[in-house]
Amino acid sequence: MIFTIAAKELRSLFGSPLAWIILAVLNTVIAYIFLSQIDAFNAIQPQLAQLANAPGITEIIVAPLFGSVVTVTLMVTPILAMRLIAEERRQRTLTLLLSAPISMTEIVLGKFLGLFLFLCAIILLTLLMSLSLYAGGKLDLGLVAANLAGILLIAASFTAIGLYISSLTSHPVIAAIGGLGALLGLWVIGMAGNEPNNALSQLSLIKHFESFNKGLIDTGDVIFFLLFITLFLVLAIRRLDQDRLRG
Repeated sequence: MIFTIAAKELRSLFGSPLAWIILAVLNTVIAYIFLSQIDAFNAIQPQLAQLANAPGITEIIVAPLFGSVVTVTLMVTPILAMRLIAEERRQRTLTLLLSAPISMTEIVLGKFLGLFLFLCAIILLTLLMSLSLYAGGKLDLGLVAANLAGILLIAASFTAIGLYISSLTSHPVIAAIGGLGALLGLWVIGMAGNEPNNALSQLSLIKHFESFNKGLIDTGDVIFFLLFITLFLVLAIRRLDQDRLRG
């Protein structure tokens, strides 16, 4: 049933003009960033030639590209997530969904998976652009893999918190604003904690992505993302449980 709900969400997303507009805009933005990084790399080739252990195309082009895509994904995920549950509540179809012989866990995981797979289409584009550099040079596949793992985890985290915010209201626009505010708040909190061991900095999703962006897969960062995702999915499940009890 989880995959049935996920498939329904995907059909709904791809059936929406907003989703196609967002995909088109994102593709344009990501392509522009990618080409800009290539131009920057070409411009500094003379300086790199004089260095003994000069960074390659993966460090100069791919890693910054993934970092930029994380920021772009942070901005658009709340817009895509706003309708997941808030729209159901606004159209009064949530009652029918809650009365169906399926668990709250299946509903939440299905909706989560549907949006996450949609975001994976954006991530796949980024990966294909990165791999296209094989035509003109060598790639550090370990660094690429670390960035891929990091962006998948952080995209899932964005999806989880966006889904939870959507479960709190019947107004999709409010859900979008709330989700964006929450994600930006976590980002600002991380920027406020200048010390690496500052407790505030440990709450920032972006901070935990940085090690992946450098090619390091830290077990602590992986656990943080998994706990973050689990927390907000559980909160969303409990919120829907409350709706079901109210009838």
